[in-house]
Amino acid sequence: MRRRGALLAVAMLVAGSTAAARPPAAPRAAPLASAAASAPPAAAAPAASSAASAATTAPLPDSVGGCVESFPEGVKRPTLVDQFPAHGKSGYEAVLGVVVEHGKGETVLPHGLELQSESDAAKQLRTAGFVIPDQTGGSAARLKTSPPDPAHPDLVKTTLEFPLLVLPPKPGRHTLVLPPFPVALARANGEIETACTRPHVIVIEDPTASTPDARPRPNPPARPQREEWTALRKGLTYGSVGLAAGLLLAYLIYRWVTRPRPAVPPPPPRPPWEIALEKLDEVRHAGLLDVARFQEYFDRVNDAVRAYLGARYGFDGLESTTDEILHALRRASIEDLALPFVLGFCEECDLVKFANVTPSLDSCGRVLDAAERIVRTTMPRQRPGYSGDGPIPSASGGPRTAQPAEAAPAPPADPRQRP
Repeated sequence: MRRRGALLAVAMLVAGSTAAARPPAAPRAAPLASAAASAPPAAAAPAASSAASAATTAPLPDSVGGCVESFPEGVKRPTLVDQFPAHGKSGYEAVLGVVVEHGKGETVLPHGLELQSESDAAKQLRTAGFVIPDQTGGSAARLKTSPPDPAHPDLVKTTLEFPLLVLPPKPGRHTLVLPPFPVALARANGEIETACTRPHVIVIEDPTASTPDARPRPNPPARPQREEWTALRKGLTYGSVGLAAGLLLAYLIYRWVTRPRPAVPPPPPRPPWEIALEKLDEVRHAGLLDVARFQEYFDRVNDAVRAYLGARYGFDGLESTTDEILHALRRASIEDLALPFVLGFCEECDLVKFANVTPSLDSCGRVLDAAERIVRTTMPRQRPGYSGDGPIPSASGGPRTAQPAEAAPAPPADPRQRP
């Protein structure tokens, strides 16, 4: 009942304002009304029809509820179809939608109210509890022009959506009236037309009031409060990440330390001639001849030469017989080695080793000298800047073979003869 009464009051207010805005039309309608009253009953119907036609052809009002309409002379007023929501919330925007049907050469301006910012319509809009948002922001007016209707190609429909911020003066439920809103149109010749919409009624609720006529209620029962230990959670998180990173780093370090490494290469083997000369020198200074150990003396000298020849030319010298040694030396094609000299050396050592012949001191010294000559004759000759056991390069750059330092002495005629 309260709402219906408010709507009725608003309607009466709008009707009164509309009637007050039409003072020029009253004198024109008075003669028609008096003429209709003084006319006979038969002429009453024609008089009423003539009054209705006169009211239809009367000029349009210049003001609608404070909104001033202005049109050039002889221009037809555009058709407006406006809509506004019936309910809204305080502090929220309500969109006024206006469909304007106008001529093809006319353009709807989105900021029609700004043309009359100091007019009565703008003041009434602010007084009624409506605020125009900043048109440079996201709540600016929006225009949408529809294509012309083929049945009426000279008419164009433009939809104007104008957001308005609803701000009632006091909290609570309010019934507000949106005053007539001006809509501006620009003609092709630069003239501006202004048309006004009809007033609209909207019921405003507080955005926090979900229950009408709410009553206070007691406080809800207490609930256990749980404390969130953010510092502990962050510490555990960072600690877990650090521990995982540390374990991964330790594993990588362990894999790096325990990785398989290549074996250390053994030292290069000593040249066989060095070993042979060292063994012969040991025999020379071992003092075996002083104690008459001739058998051991000849064995050590023979083994040193045989081992050297085997290592030097690629065969097992200690396990080879004299004939096998000579055969291997012949296959090696050694030019620096006199095979008869080696044959005499081996036969003399075999007599002492296998025939139990007792050699003299001279023959012992001669055998040791012969063994040293064999080694020195067949060992590679090294010059400064050269190392290796291959052919010795000559001065011209080509290989050359080493020549014996001196001719080997001929073996005795009968090495088994004792002195």
